[in-house]
Amino acid sequence: MKRLVLASGNPGKLREFGQLLAPFDFEVLPQSAFDVPEAEEPHITFVENAIAKARHAARLTGLPALADDSGLCVPALGGAPGVFSARYGQLSPDQPKSDAKNNEKLLADLAGVTDRRAHYVAVLVLMRHVDDPQPVITEGEWHGEIIATPRGAGGFGYDPYFLVPGTGLTAAELPHEEKNRHSHRGKALAQLIERLRLGM
Repeated sequence: MKRLVLASGNPGKLREFGQLLAPFDFEVLPQSAFDVPEAEEPHITFVENAIAKARHAARLTGLPALADDSGLCVPALGGAPGVFSARYGQLSPDQPKSDAKNNEKLLADLAGVTDRRAHYVAVLVLMRHVDDPQPVITEGEWHGEIIATPRGAGGFGYDPYFLVPGTGLTAAELPHEEKNRHSHRGKALAQLIERLRLGM
């Protein structure tokens, strides 16, 4: 089994990546297993942050590293929360991240807004080693709309408010297998797996 370090401490992401990559003989290990601190994410684009996180984890572990930078983009809010999705509701940098606070701010910002369209974005970066000159980069999007009342106990982040078109369900209500097939992360990972099959 091939070891791969996930440049994230997010248990939801670790669970999703572990499920999706298990059939391909990858053991996905969190960077916390190697005492790797979270990387800085100073950039304003998903791809730049994902590259920074993958390089950071590869440098400190000596293993291939997989990073994702993902978030929710709402056109009516100029693309926000965007790269700030995980800390959108923070009033100061020293406050802990909170899904509840993030969702509270999102709903407040959308008050009175009729255009509730939104889409999740995921950018994956796989670095074979820290000096990889050509990391594998894939991207997926998942379109839906934001509802006012949360539904469902699955998922994380904005999932209880993200209504998936054609299903009548939020991302938090979808079965894991269905979510993995259709989600932004699932789409980006499917592209990554195809690249792996082709030998990268």
